[in-house]
Amino acid sequence: MGLFDKLGFGKKEEKLQEGLEKTRSGFLDKISKTLVGKDKVDDEVLDDLEEVLITSDVGVKTTLEVIRRIEERVARDKYVSSSELQNILREEITDLLIENEPGRPAEFDADLSNKPHVIMVVGVNGVGKTTTIGKLSHMYKEAGKNVMLGAGDTFRAGAVEQLKIWSERAGVTLIQQGQGADPAAVAFDTVASAKSKGADVVLVDTAGRLHNRKALMSELGKIKRVMGKVVEGAPHEVLLVLDASTGQNAMQQAKAFTEVVDVTGLALTKLDGTAKGGIVIGISHEMSVPVKYIGVGEKIEDLQVFERAGFVNALFSRQSKDN
Repeated sequence: MGLFDKLGFGKKEEKLQEGLEKTRSGFLDKISKTLVGKDKVDDEVLDDLEEVLITSDVGVKTTLEVIRRIEERVARDKYVSSSELQNILREEITDLLIENEPGRPAEFDADLSNKPHVIMVVGVNGVGKTTTIGKLSHMYKEAGKNVMLGAGDTFRAGAVEQLKIWSERAGVTLIQQGQGADPAAVAFDTVASAKSKGADVVLVDTAGRLHNRKALMSELGKIKRVMGKVVEGAPHEVLLVLDASTGQNAMQQAKAFTEVVDVTGLALTKLDGTAKGGIVIGISHEMSVPVKYIGVGEKIEDLQVFERAGFVNALFSRQSKDN
């Protein structure tokens, strides 16, 4: 049983549908227009579908792969009706989304193979990184985990104070040295303290600068090394936070960060405020990295564990008000 069930959030699926409303309405409307008057999937339909996927921020590379797979099925089955196309599209998109590795479970109440389980959180400023860390710490705490935070974004003014507010709200311990401190020193102290105090989960914030990738690579590499000296294999996860509303810009950020650090999972925020939710599909496929969490609202429980089948179903399902 997942944490949402335990806490009584039975409306998770409903919230997901609401959060994807802008993306879904545009996506399905475009597909419907593509299929008007068509009784089979031919080259014209596939060309139109390709345009729909690209303009829905799925991305060129992923779109071409989806079209290739559909073409193979059309050729194999000889005849595929336009009414079958949505089901085929659901199946292929679901298959393209990368699943989480068993050793890095997304559910907050799952057993963790490392103690402490260290998560380094990366992402540019303004994507909701600190807020995501706060929400994650709250969810882990509610699931019975002993959580500790490290204020490693010592570059941005107000970042440490913002994380302090979240730590107090969630009721978890924060290790900080203030603005201007050495981020690696903060990370070392956080992991060392977590180890000595028997913490279950450690979330370490990092600076979100991309204007100087060489400096970023050096800093993140140093942070990783010092944590690994305290706890073997740390960090056990590197979570990249992206703002879904920025569409292809989020893809560029993902490419930049995966060049400098071994990203193991993605958290996409602000899905509820955008029609660019297709970027979830493109980033996961193109980066070969699983989406772990999605933000579909402002409330703490609106940070959801990503489930690929549920996401695709919500993307293709029309609510009663749509009909």
